[in-house]
Amino acid sequence: MVKQVLASVFLLALLSLVAYNVWSERETSPADSELQTYESKKEEKGAGMTAPNAPSGLKEGEKAPNFTVETLKGEVVQLSDYKGKKVFLNFWATWCPPCREEMPEMERFQKQYGEEVAVLAVNGTGSETNIGEVRSYIDKGGYSFPILLDKDLEIHQTYQTISIPTTYFIGTDGVIQEPRKVGPMNYDFMVKMKNALE
Repeated sequence: MVKQVLASVFLLALLSLVAYNVWSERETSPADSELQTYESKKEEKGAGMTAPNAPSGLKEGEKAPNFTVETLKGEVVQLSDYKGKKVFLNFWATWCPPCREEMPEMERFQKQYGEEVAVLAVNGTGSETNIGEVRSYIDKGGYSFPILLDKDLEIHQTYQTISIPTTYFIGTDGVIQEPRKVGPMNYDFMVKMKNALE
């Protein structure tokens, strides 16, 4: 009888260990670590961030919704200010590793093609700990493209951005001309998108 109880306890402990390992592997799978969603950030922070209901995002052929927002430098800009210019509208946050991975690539692209393409980096400020973190990160990296502060995550919701980084490619006519990119961009991809836009 004692042997049966000990065997049952051992078996239960072994099954618990296997279940824990399976669960922890699923929680840290590469697919999950590639992109971070606002839902996961919401759970981490317990903040009032809501992800949009439509995860598919805006499509090519749609007019890019206009918005007015303050930049990190304190200027007020509208997307419509850039009509007549190609625009990469990038959504990012300092807590997002793939976002940090693509920022140097975006800076390299900005230095080469900044006259032809406006790189606008929309920071999910409503998901950040504080604005000082954003400022420190940008200053440390020496990034020169405009940083737009989406304090209430309204622009993220308008553009149906639930995973970051996400980038929209807007032509000189103010229309989204290429499929959005979910995930980090590299320099060559940005050059390809620049050439695809009219």
